[in-house]
Amino acid sequence: MSRQNRSRVSNKRPGPPPAASREDVIRAGLNRYLRGERVDVQAIAAELGLGRATVYRWFGSREKLIRVIIIRATEPVLAAARSGQQGKGGPGLLETFDRFNRALADAPALRSFLEAERDAALRIIASDASLSQARVIELITRMVQEEVDAGTYEAPVEPSTLAFAIVKLAEAFLFNDAVVGVRGDVERLREVEAALLGVPA
Repeated sequence: MSRQNRSRVSNKRPGPPPAASREDVIRAGLNRYLRGERVDVQAIAAELGLGRATVYRWFGSREKLIRVIIIRATEPVLAAARSGQQGKGGPGLLETFDRFNRALADAPALRSFLEAERDAALRIIASDASLSQARVIELITRMVQEEVDAGTYEAPVEPSTLAFAIVKLAEAFLFNDAVVGVRGDVERLREVEAALLGVPA
C-alpha cells in the first residue's frame, strides 16, 4: 500500500454507529425482564439511541412489546422440557407439561413480573387475545400432533383443542385461580393434566 493510500485509510473517520433495530429492542427488553426489572420503553429507547415513538411504531404499545418478550422467554423453557422428555405418547407429553409447569412456577422473572404488574401480566399472559398464549397453544398442539403422527398417542379430542385446554388449565393453576385455592399447586395440576391426556398421573 502506498504512503498516500495509507494516509487516506488512517484519516478516514468512522461514521455514526448503525441504528438500533427492532430486534435490538426485543433483546434489551428481554434482558431487563430476565433480570426482574421493569420493561421501560423510554429507558430502552434511550439505551439504544432511539426515539420512544420509534419503539411504539414497531410494537404498538408497551404491552405488545412485553408479549413478544414473554414469548422469547417462554419458548426455550418449553423446548428444554420437551428435549428432556424420556417417555413417549401420553406419558411423555405429561412429563413435558409437568416439567414446563414447574419451570414456570419457579421462574424468578415471571414471578417478579406478576408481583409488580399483576393486572397487566395476566392480560399479557392469560387473556384469550394474548399472543404469548396463542404461541404456547400452537407449540403444544404441534407436540401432541407429533405423538399422534408417530402412532404413540391417540388424542381424546382434536390436538388443538387439547392444547387449548392444557394451556388454560395451567394458567389457572399457576397464575389466576386463588379463589379455589389451586394457584401454584403443580402436583394437582399434573393430576388434572393426566386426566385430560387420558394417562395415569
